[in-house]
Order: sequence, then C-alpha cells, then structure tokens
Amino acid sequence: MSNALVTLSGVSKHYGTHRAVSVLDLDLREGECVALAGHNGAGKSTLIKLILGLIRPTHGRVTLFGHDAHSPAAARLRARIGYLPETVALHPAMTGAETLAFYARLKCQPLSRNAELLEKVGISGAAHRRVGGYSKGMRQRLALAQALLGEPRILLFDEPTTGLDPASRLKFYEIVHELRASGATILLSTHALSELAGHADRIVVMKAGVKIADGAMSALRRDTGLPIRINITLGQSDTYAPPSPAWRRVEPGRYELVCHESDKVDAIRSIGAIAAPISDLDIQVPGLDDIYAHLLEREDA
Repeated sequence: MSNALVTLSGVSKHYGTHRAVSVLDLDLREGECVALAGHNGAGKSTLIKLILGLIRPTHGRVTLFGHDAHSPAAARLRARIGYLPETVALHPAMTGAETLAFYARLKCQPLSRNAELLEKVGISGAAHRRVGGYSKGMRQRLALAQALLGEPRILLFDEPTTGLDPASRLKFYEIVHELRASGATILLSTHALSELAGHADRIVVMKAGVKIADGAMSALRRDTGLPIRINITLGQSDTYAPPSPAWRRVEPGRYELVCHESDKVDAIRSIGAIAAPISDLDIQVPGLDDIYAHLLEREDA
C-alpha cells in the first residue's frame, strides 16, 4: 500500500453548535485520485480548509507528509501543496503571464517553467492578453496553472472543471492522470460526478459532515446492491427461444439479464454459452450519480 501524504484521524470541526465535520478518518495516498462528493453543506470545503491548515480541527489530528498540519515542519512543506479553489479571483488588468509570475513569486518558485505550464493548460497563445478579456474557461485554466507551480505532491481541486468545454475537461483529466503517475496525491471535489468514471481511484461521500462511503466504484456498487443490466439482441429473432430462464424477454429477439456487481463476471461469461447469434450487446452499470443518490436515500431511510 502506498504511503499516505495526508491523514485525518478522528477529525471534527465545530462552529458553535454546528458540526461542519464529525469524527472523520481519511487517508490520501501517493499516486491516488480521490473524488469528494456531497451536497452543499456536506463538509467538503471544511475538509479542504483543514488540509490546507487554514482552520484547526476542534478534535482529532491532521497530518501532512507525516507532520502535524500546524507544526513548523508542515509549514515548511506547505509549498508542496497545490490548490485550485472553486471561485477564482484573478486581477483583470494583469496578463496571464504576469498572473502566473505573481503566484510563482508568492510560492518562491522560479519563473523558468511558467511558459511550459501555460502551454500545458492550453492558454499559451493568450499569455500576453489581459485576464479581464479571458473567458471563464480560460481563467479556470490559468488558475489550474498556478495550482501546478512547483510540482506539488498534494493537489486539492475544488470544482476544477467549472466553465471548461468538453475538450478542456478531457485535457484536465489527462493532467490528473499524469500527476497520479508521478506519485502525487489528488483530492477532487466536484458536483460533476458523471465525468469521474475512469479518473478517480476512490470516491468519498460526505453528508452533514459525516463520511458515509469511501471506496472504489466497484466496491460502492457492491455495497449499494444496485443492479447491472445486460441486454442482448439475437439475430434472426423469430427463430430463437430465450437463452435461459434467467434472461427476461424485453421484445422479440431482445433479452435482459439483471445481476449484481459480484455476479457480473459470471454473467458476462454466460453469454458465450448462448447458441444463437448475437447481433448486439449492451451492458449498463450504475454510474456515480446513481450510487450517490442511493447512498443519500439510504442515509435518510
């Protein structure tokens, strides 16, 4: 198992009688992308602030690189954390290049890689234009560039794809994969759950400050018990009977098998035993939106 770069142990954060986070245990490991899901007020922003050291926990302990988040050692290592906030405030009179240079100096980083970073996020052609003339997506990409300054080992992304067009979103997740491959730890808070497929190693679901789920997509599917649907269409449909009693006839020549995550592989293997020619095959698995909605409904029950 990879080393944890961030650990929260029994962490709670209270504001008077309001419990923003309650008894949270969480490890963020090297080379891992963890998606953070939850409605507004679930505790996601509080969690990010705790990791950044902007607030102290009421109870429990936050450690960065093995050091208490508020220790002098952690303070020296804080430059190795990259942060992309949900709301990006950039000075409209500065150019993109000037903005990135400003943040590089704040982080005590050399300016030599700034042009490469602007190229990486896809706005090198607008480097010398004023930020006031940037689109929302361009400002978001510039903010991403500042988060990547200094090759951080921990990256905290809050709604990172807001305002990005589909091509830019794909580019963002390419960067996420590169960061994971380099051993960085990524915490990605987003409402755009459907776009996370194939990009997040784990999903952490928060509700009212409490962690209600933490696991890979396959594990969450098993936990929720949401069904997987396999549909086949048989060639020459009028001449073939149902493949087996387990398959439900949907319409002439089209059949559906419903199974759980734990039975998925056996169900797919059973397709090979069907004697009839198959003209079409479709496998529908529950998406993260479905899993998330089910988890919240289960907590409310």
